[in-house]
Amino acid sequence: MRKKENVVKAIVQQGFLPLYFHPDEKTSIEILQTLYQSGIRVVEYTNRGKQALRNFRSLVKESYSQFPDLILGLGTVLDYKTAGKAIQNGAEFLVSPGYSRELAKFSDNENILWIPGCMTPTEIITVYDNLIPLIKLFPANGLGPGFLKSLTEVFPDLLFMPTGGVNFANIESWFGAGAAAVGIGSGLISKSILDTGDWYQLKANTSALIQLIAAFRNP
Repeated sequence: MRKKENVVKAIVQQGFLPLYFHPDEKTSIEILQTLYQSGIRVVEYTNRGKQALRNFRSLVKESYSQFPDLILGLGTVLDYKTAGKAIQNGAEFLVSPGYSRELAKFSDNENILWIPGCMTPTEIITVYDNLIPLIKLFPANGLGPGFLKSLTEVFPDLLFMPTGGVNFANIESWFGAGAAAVGIGSGLISKSILDTGDWYQLKANTSALIQLIAAFRNP
């Protein structure tokens, strides 16, 4: 398992964390292959269905054989039992929609990166006290870039990753407000792409997003 700080560094360098779930194992693998071919090296597979852990295990197996430099994590982790299964299946990081003392303790004991979701200063102070370096600002679309800008002024040592409603139209405002990276699901991997299997469009979207973020960071 990679060191926590190396996973954080990889997410920040990439600039965005693609996240998705699909009930079909083959389709899940095809999406991962397309993302990798487009230059992605860190991916979150979300725990949104009963097939999630089974599919995740297949994705890890695929990455071991084809993409050894790919970092895979499991998202929507709500309890330590799911977290334990994720680690057993090869997860190198965990993502949750909220903060949990149980998951904070578990991830610390397992020495695995855990990215909790936060939406209040109280939650963020708790995360800060637990030396968690990267925070998922969630749901981002209910908070807005102005809220993030205020947080970065109060918590300059923390890294924030807005997630929820991030898309091509608003991503520049998030980076302008101080985002270290963004989490992006349907804004990148749309329902239309999933329904039609248009991996060419997914590759085009991913390449465009990589270029867009590079332009924000290096004007």
